Amino acid sequence: MYPLIAMALALALLLALLRLKVKLGRAMVISALALAVLLRVTPALLWQTLAAEWRDRPLTQTTGYLFLTLTALVCLVNVLGVAMRQTGVSARLVPALQGLFRSRRLALAAIPMLMGMLPTPGGIMLSAPMVRDLADHIGVNRPRAAAINLLFRHQWETVWPLFPSVPLIQSMFGISALTLISHNLAITLFGTLGGVLFLLLAAMPPKKPEHRSHPPLAQNLRGFLHALWPIALVAVLYASFNLPPAAGILPAIIVFLLLHKMPLARWPAVFKAGLQPDFALLVFGALFFKLNLEAGRAIPVVVQFLSAMHVPKHLLIFLLPFLVGFLTGVTMPSVAITFPFLMHFIGTGAEMKVGLEVLAFSGLICGLMLTPVHLCIALSASYFEAPLGKIVLKLLAPAACVAAAGATMAALFG
Repeated sequence: MYPLIAMALALALLLALLRLKVKLGRAMVISALALAVLLRVTPALLWQTLAAEWRDRPLTQTTGYLFLTLTALVCLVNVLGVAMRQTGVSARLVPALQGLFRSRRLALAAIPMLMGMLPTPGGIMLSAPMVRDLADHIGVNRPRAAAINLLFRHQWETVWPLFPSVPLIQSMFGISALTLISHNLAITLFGTLGGVLFLLLAAMPPKKPEHRSHPPLAQNLRGFLHALWPIALVAVLYASFNLPPAAGILPAIIVFLLLHKMPLARWPAVFKAGLQPDFALLVFGALFFKLNLEAGRAIPVVVQFLSAMHVPKHLLIFLLPFLVGFLTGVTMPSVAITFPFLMHFIGTGAEMKVGLEVLAFSGLICGLMLTPVHLCIALSASYFEAPLGKIVLKLLAPAACVAAAGATMAALFG
């Protein structure tokens, strides 16, 4: 019971720090340190746990490897975003999408969904101006526009390898990238369907007559491909050859800068703008939290306690990530905190029940969609000048679709 109390206190501290506007990376490290104190994890015990990892686990599942690769991934994704803005590719993407997708509904969904392939902290603001302008133009109210932007931007979070939680889960459970992505795809499909049914098709105003010429199809397609190819290349290399995204994105950035003829003298500024220290602290804090749970032997104690309480297994697998995601509002730390507990029920490697992992991830996504702690929701409420409560209410039905995806996959493959 005590380890569960210790984890709850550490999470409460994390939530309090976030409310006090402490940066996410710093807050995560402080919370992890508090957990170490509460679980009486000494430096010697941490060292023993790290040594055991190197002895008993594959390299890709060790804390040191994960810290280096995930930190590189998060920072380099941000570098790519900076490069796209400075070369004008991001600005050209919006009119290109509007030209390719003549349907107003399709354009409203396509803009955040395609921009969401480049995950950056607070990246909701990359697509927010485009969605707000288009929504205002066609008469969609601000709360609905904010919900559309938020929902469709996050549809890739369970399958796109540039989100660090995807390679983290793959490493934790010891399965192939293709196996993980193919099963988690159910969350993306159900979530997208929920967005279409409850946000795009509902209350769409009559179309206003327009009398403007559209750029040629080839020009729109060129603007679209200029933005898509670097992130698509990384995803293909990961899914096809298991190449870590951190290894694939750096050459993609270099080729991108060369193709757009950016002077070498400007390269250091681009990398400096993207390499923010708080990203490294966030990854370190999440992995440190996970390491403390293992070193303090909290995981088997909590599993035993929850089993003794006779909490239904499927309910536990869904609710634990939901609650932590709702409390923290961030994906990767929530994965690092909750999934080690759930490995006892889900299994690993060849014995893993992948449908139960989908159920767990669906719970996490539902928590993130409905919590005011989620940075993207707070930013959306501010930018779209919409009440936060109204935005969350519009996301309830799509969140139910995500939960249905998890339940369906658990029934089929659990």
